[in-house]
Amino acid sequence: MGLGQSSRTLVTDDPEEVNFDHFQILRAIGKGSFGKVCIVQKKDTKKMYAMKYMNKLKCVERNEVRNVFKELQIMQNLEHPFLVNFWYSFQDEEDMCMVVDLLLGGDLRYHLQQNVHFTESTVKHYVCEIALALHYLRNKRIIHRDIKPDNILLDEHGHAHLTDFNIAAIVKEDLKATSIAGTKPYMAPELFQSLEGTHPGYSFAVDWWSLGITAYELLRGQRPYIMRANTPTNEILQTFHKAHPCYTAAWSTGIKSLLQKLLCVDAQKRISSLSELQDLEYLSDVNWDAVLNKQIPPGFLPNRRRLNCDPTFELEEMILESKPLHKKKKRLARKTRESESVICDNVYLIDKSTVKRKDFQSFH
Repeated sequence: MGLGQSSRTLVTDDPEEVNFDHFQILRAIGKGSFGKVCIVQKKDTKKMYAMKYMNKLKCVERNEVRNVFKELQIMQNLEHPFLVNFWYSFQDEEDMCMVVDLLLGGDLRYHLQQNVHFTESTVKHYVCEIALALHYLRNKRIIHRDIKPDNILLDEHGHAHLTDFNIAAIVKEDLKATSIAGTKPYMAPELFQSLEGTHPGYSFAVDWWSLGITAYELLRGQRPYIMRANTPTNEILQTFHKAHPCYTAAWSTGIKSLLQKLLCVDAQKRISSLSELQDLEYLSDVNWDAVLNKQIPPGFLPNRRRLNCDPTFELEEMILESKPLHKKKKRLARKTRESESVICDNVYLIDKSTVKRKDFQSFH
């Protein structure tokens, strides 16, 4: 079973270097802590993509340059049916840009906010698809560290794709990660234990915990543990040991068992690999090759008649953004003209000063 294979072929033989001028900017569809996302069309092929762009000055001010380049380094070496795959990267004097797969089904956070009720069979299918992606990442020694509904995008057929590798970690064989990163409500207990100095690092199991939190939230519309970004670490650790997730009576025994094994506080006892997941009786009916090849409909089909994202992203870009992307070419062209004008003026001044120096040259 070729779990790491994909029929998709990356572009590697472009006759010229790709830059901003090769794309037509269509509209803004998202934003995050590291930048914004818009729909673009490559002018020569007419293919549609998503372009993530990050302002250089803001990246430097927020000390995020390292993360941006790390994300680029990671994504350049990835290709999988359930990842948002990388195509091009380039930069100009204002922004760093990454061009990736365009998925128009929206992210799972958007659909939760739209009060979509995800059925158990749909969530089960999402778990299988993301599990295949995690298996692929594990073979690449990559821990994603930020799995949550916001970072799972749907294509037009409803299949799940993992995105956003800006805080991912690459770990060497037999070693553990020690740096702390993630979104608090989705972070595994051992991450907080590492922060407290009571746990010697963590490994791939943290992503499976996050997948469990996400699956629970999709089913119930809320997370199993109550915590916020400002909740102290010691309170969070107490919550893990004292509070117990509530499993709705309407849920099947199988989905409850799956969630309990994903949300095991002890990382050693938690499901943390594809093989362990496949051993569950609840998933014994899954045709994994068919899942990998996207031959099984997930159950939830995004509305194709609308753009599945918050419309305010486009309004912010058009009205509030001081340097909107759709005006970049005019803005940079004006800068170039002004720069050339300054250069010409400076040359003129230099010439005039030279003449004056000659005019007033002293003779001895």
